[in-house]
Amino acid sequence: MTHPDPTRLLLDLESTAEENLNRHLSVAKDWMPHEYVPWGQGRDFADLGGEAWDPEQSRVSPEARVALEVNLLTEDNLPSYHREIERAFGRDGAWGEWVHRWTAEEGRHGICIRDYLVVTRAVDPEELERARMQTMQAGYDSGDKPMLNVFAYVSFQELATRISHRNTGRFTEDPLADKLLTRVSMDENLHMVFYRNLVKAALEIAPDATLRAITDEVIGFQMPGSIIPSFARKAVTIAKAGIYDLRIHHDDVVWPLLRHWRVFDIEGLGATGEAARKELADFLTALDTQARRFEERRDRAASLARDRG
Repeated sequence: MTHPDPTRLLLDLESTAEENLNRHLSVAKDWMPHEYVPWGQGRDFADLGGEAWDPEQSRVSPEARVALEVNLLTEDNLPSYHREIERAFGRDGAWGEWVHRWTAEEGRHGICIRDYLVVTRAVDPEELERARMQTMQAGYDSGDKPMLNVFAYVSFQELATRISHRNTGRFTEDPLADKLLTRVSMDENLHMVFYRNLVKAALEIAPDATLRAITDEVIGFQMPGSIIPSFARKAVTIAKAGIYDLRIHHDDVVWPLLRHWRVFDIEGLGATGEAARKELADFLTALDTQARRFEERRDRAASLARDRG
């Protein structure tokens, strides 16, 4: 399939980008990362004559620690994400203004989450730093996705990140972490709306190509944090805890966006669009089955653990 010319597409969608940039700036609220960190709980570590980190110092469960680490390490790779978004959107006009505004807002997330984790000693700071170095040196590479694929991917990714942060905050059972991650998730939601609206406009301009891009991104979806060391093992831990699993991904990420875009109601598609829609429907059926099987296995394991206890 021939992809729409990216320069033409940028021009055709520029008014949508500007409209949504202005909407974003009108509703986004500034917030101060330092106001979300309990600095009074901080104390020196061993090299400054204080106390080295110990798991007993953490007030959150091991599963919550894993989720907090993954969420932060995902945010840490912002330089790579900025490069990828700027490559796709450019630096001119509303596109460039959005890229830099988005990057500035995302930068707050890593700052305040790391400060919270270190000050409260929620996670091992040495392990966290080693993982940060590995993750950032690996970098994130979208593989030069076509622009429509970028629009679709970031829509799903921002919503997934919002839900991951929100659920992690609740799971910690720490009111401070919950408040912080709720604030972060509000940013992620506004970012998702910007990208979601671009996809909606693109469906009107190039429905077949956009539906093909949506289908490709749903089927091949991976969180940008997949390059984090031991990500697969950590993702299983997070899924078993119910923080982010296939059911959440299917019900709360993929389907809400597909419904918003009304992908199964679009009329007048060509052969490419119809084929993509059929492929998407088949994949969603399979994903729902996978999610149900995972839930059943998790429930059985939990039941066995209760019986043994």
